[in-house]
This record gives sequence, structure tokens and C-alpha cells, in this order.
Amino acid sequence: MLISSENVRFGFNGGTLLEDVCFAVNEGDRIGLIGANGEGKTTLIRLLLGELDVESGVLFRKNGIRIGYLAQNGGYDSANTVFEEMRDVFAADIRAIDALRETEEKISRVEENSEEYRALSAKYESLNRQIAARDSYNFEVRIRTVLGGMGFDKVYDQPIHTMSGGEKTRLKLCRLLLEDPELLILDEPTNHLDMKTLFWLEEYLSTYKGAILTVSHDRYFLDKIVRQIYEIENKKLSVFKGNYTKYKVLKAEKTAHLLKEYEKQQEERAHMQDYVDRNLVRASTTKMAQSRRLALEKMELIEKPLLPPTPPRFAFSYTEKPYEKVLEVANLRLVAGDKVLLSNASFTLMRSEKCAIVGDNGTGKSTLVKEIAKNKNAAIRLGRFVRLACYDQENANLDPNNTVLNELWGRHVLWDQTRVRNILAQAKLEAEDMDKQVRMLSGGERAKLALAVFECEGGNVLVLDEPTNHLDLPARESLEAALKEFDGTVLFVSHDRYFIRALAGKILELENGEAIEFKGSYDEYTAYKTKPKEDETKRAALPQKTSVHHVPAPSVLENSDENSKQKNSYYRTKEDRAAEAKRRTRIKKIEDEIAALEAEDAQLNTDLADPAVTGNFTLLTKKCNRLDEIKTLLDSLYEEYETLI
Repeated sequence: MLISSENVRFGFNGGTLLEDVCFAVNEGDRIGLIGANGEGKTTLIRLLLGELDVESGVLFRKNGIRIGYLAQNGGYDSANTVFEEMRDVFAADIRAIDALRETEEKISRVEENSEEYRALSAKYESLNRQIAARDSYNFEVRIRTVLGGMGFDKVYDQPIHTMSGGEKTRLKLCRLLLEDPELLILDEPTNHLDMKTLFWLEEYLSTYKGAILTVSHDRYFLDKIVRQIYEIENKKLSVFKGNYTKYKVLKAEKTAHLLKEYEKQQEERAHMQDYVDRNLVRASTTKMAQSRRLALEKMELIEKPLLPPTPPRFAFSYTEKPYEKVLEVANLRLVAGDKVLLSNASFTLMRSEKCAIVGDNGTGKSTLVKEIAKNKNAAIRLGRFVRLACYDQENANLDPNNTVLNELWGRHVLWDQTRVRNILAQAKLEAEDMDKQVRMLSGGERAKLALAVFECEGGNVLVLDEPTNHLDLPARESLEAALKEFDGTVLFVSHDRYFIRALAGKILELENGEAIEFKGSYDEYTAYKTKPKEDETKRAALPQKTSVHHVPAPSVLENSDENSKQKNSYYRTKEDRAAEAKRRTRIKKIEDEIAALEAEDAQLNTDLADPAVTGNFTLLTKKCNRLDEIKTLLDSLYEEYETLI
């Protein structure tokens, strides 16, 4: 057990924030911590870290526990370069390797079987065991793996202090992963990560040996990583087994059960009270009535469960249906400053399709939807009877000096005030918010106002840029439900993969200046993107057909001339086939050589633990030299293997 909590209570300024909190964090646990803003998630983390003391109860931490913590904006400054900072994590390993070499040199200079020789041999054996146990020789491989996965493979020599805040946060996460603490506490770790990095991080954390506790609004991440949900609500902490999707089911069942038990008891109490009221004054039934009254007084009352607050409600509708093809983009060139974001991009959007635009940061997703919203580019053609409604993630269409009420009413002056107020109330903007200026609203309130304005535009084609930004989980789920119910067309950009998964039946990926269309669900798209490279190579050699329901391979949508060139590219000459056969033969040979060397490496490490070897300096030196040779050979083979596959 790493941490346990028994009836912990904590509060500020006389008020209670957490009450009767009980849980246990064990080795290897995967925990998602959720709760509304202000419920006490950060406070609980600070209690776990020892930054705060409990008011009552017991909070036990394993003696000497190593905890790694990534704050939500947890970057750091350093004069070191990226690689130097990561190398510092392995200072003890580097010292051990240096000490081993130094001991080896000393052994070679002393008389064999002398007292000093035996002492140095014992030290050599101890250091070698320590290095083997920590896998110290591979520290640079671990650094390159983590930095490469987190997108730092090309900036090893960049000073950390010159980086952006988001890059520093990612770099802090890299260091934590390399430090390998027993408990890793992550606060919104998916912020600042693009899709490729997210996939890598999820894969890495799935094999992480320590325990993980994460706070996240990324429901897809919670589904992939966690096996327990800790929910803080109304000062209490509840534990649910399973990921986020399972939690939603269990929470609904628990609430329904508690409500049923409460109502059952209330009904029973009402019957008993009615009996007492009718029979207490009658001589023949007085004793029975008194008995019932006593039972009522002794009955342990079931507290009425607090139902979750009603989330905002949205409803999208339109009056006129557009023609079947609602959007056609042909040979679009999109430039931002000196950077070409898209070159000759072409795609179409049909009526009732729901399409997500995805891609790494900086590929032009938001720029593309803004260009479509402007509808002034000759390469972009809207279909007949299309009524476009656009949602901007920055809510730039809102007047900061307007009141909440006038912001919507001013756009629909013929509507009566009751109708306007009802729409705003459904978005969870209350009566006291009506006279607030827009600039005084929080990020979440401003997003809800913008969505209320957006739904009233009556568009039959909805274009949304990061609509879930600033929304809490209930609001996101409410927006998801409304867009799923909408029978019109939706084109949207989002980093919320759960949101994409719930809505998209088509994916448009922006990559290397191209628009690549995947006709299928988000799960099919991610399965394709995460397939091994060798499978991808095999599949790319064959012509593929796109399907509305499946994603066998991507299709880069270009003009007709480009399509004909692409078809011809599947033909391979005799020389091409010979080169491919040679490549595959070499790959097989390298795999065999790597397997043999790794087996030899394992055997040598076993031999080095044998006292008969450690007591023979000549044999010991020979085996250690061979280990170094194997490491060099493996590094060379791995490098060649990566270029071939």
C-alpha cells in the first residue's frame, strides 16, 4: 500500500471542503480523480503530497515513497539543454558506470588474489549488480524514447528557458516519466499534446510499473488509462471500479438505487405516521400506535441523495434542407504568413455527414474552418440552400460590452423577452446573469452564451472550432447529445477525442500540407493510425477502395490528374520488386542477429552474477568487454532496422 486515508476531514476558514474521505492507493493502481471545479481535487492532491495537514482522521503515506507530480501548468526553467536536463535524472547511473570503469582499471594494476584485489573484485561485483538491476547502460535509449515520443526528438540542444509554457509542461512530464516514481500524480496531462503524442503517452502509461492518479477532463484518456474513478462531490469521495464510461453507468445505478431506498423509507414512514395519527387516541389501539411511534423515532433516516445538477440543454434545428452536396473544396491553397498549411487540398461534405478535422498542432485546422466560414475563397463552394452557422473557439463574435440578455436578444429583436430568457436559462445562464456584461463572464459561462447564440442561428450546416473548450463534463456531454440528435451536417475541430468518437462518421486529417479523408468512425481511424509500420507498408503497396463504413487505407483527395498519377504509382518495376525482396531479406537477417545478440547479452549478465566468474579477473574482464561489444552492435543493428522498416 502506498497511501491510505481513513475518515479524513479538511477545510478552510472554518468551512469543510472534504469530509470522511476514505480510500487506498496500492502499487500499480490506475485512478482517475474527477469532480466539478471547487470540489477539492487540488486540495486532495496537496494532502497526498504532504503540502497540507489533515484536520482529523488518518492519512498514511508509505515511508520514503517517491511521488512525481505534474501540475496543470507545471513547466520549469533551467539553463540546461533538453538532453542535459533529462540526463541529469540518471546521474546515479552515470556515476555507477564511471565507478565500475575506475574499479576495473584499479583491478588491472593490483596483484591477483591479494587483499586489495579481493576488495576491488567485491566492489566490482556490487557495482555490476547495481547497474544490471537499474539497466543503467540503456539510460540514453530511455531518454531518446521518451523525448521522441513527446515530440522533442529534434530539439535536444535547445536551452529549456527559451521554450514556451506548453513545451516546458511537456518537458516536465518527460522528466517525471524518466524518474519513474512509485506514484505518478498528473493534473490535466493531455493539455498541450497533439494526437500523435497522446497516442504515444497512452501507450507508455499502459506499461508504467508504478501507480497513477490523474485529474483529467479528457474522457477518452480516462477510458484508456484508468481502472478506478475517484469522484469528489458534496465534500464526499466515492470510489467506482472501472474507467470513465463504466463510472457513468455505475453512478447512474447508484443514484437510482439510493433514490429508490429513500422513497421506499419515506413511504413506509408515511404509512406508520398515518397509523399513529389514526389510532393513538383509541383505547384499543393506543399501545400499538405508541409502539409504531417509538419505531419511527428510532428509525435511522436515509438521507435523500443529492441529484446531479441539471446540465445545460442545447437543441439545433433548421427550416430549409440543402441539396445533397453541401460543401466542395477543390485545389485549396492555404497560407499563414510564410507557411503553406495546405496545398491543392480537395474534399467534399455531403448532407447529414458529421466530419471531424484532426491533425497535429499548426497544421491549419482552425485556419481551414475560418476560411470556410468566410466563404470568400473561390476554391470553397457551398451547396444550394446551405445556411452556415459557425462557432468560434475564442467567442470573438460576442460583444464584451453587451449584457448577456441583449447579446442574444439584439440578434432576434422580434422575439419576446420570455423566449430569449428561456433559451439562456436552458444554457444554464441564470436570472442573475442576464444583466452582466459579457466581459464579466467566466470562460465556461461565455462558452455557453456563445453556444446559445450559435443554436439560434438555425444553420443546416454547423461549423465548430473547439466547441468543448471551457465546458465542464456535463456540458460537453449535453452538447454531444444535441449534435448527435441534429440531422443536418456538422464539420468540427476538436482535441476532445471522446467528443470526436461520439459524433464523427468521417475524419479529415490535415498532414504535410494535404487533406486526407478517412471514411469511417474515429475508432477505425485510430486503429489504422496505430497499426505497425510493416503492416502499413504492405497495405500501401496495394490499391484500396474507400468505404463509407470502413477505413482500409487513407485516400488523399486531389484533382483528377493527381488521382490518375496515384493509380499508376501502384505499378512496380522488376528493379523495384528486387529491391523490395532484398530489403525484406535484410530485415529478417537483422531480426535474427538481434535475437542472437540479446540472448548472448542475457547469458553474460547471468554469468556476471556467478562468483566463479567475479573471482576470476581475466574471465570477468573478457565478459564485460564482450557486453560492451554487444551493446555497440545492437545500437548499430537497431539504427539500420529503423531505416529499413
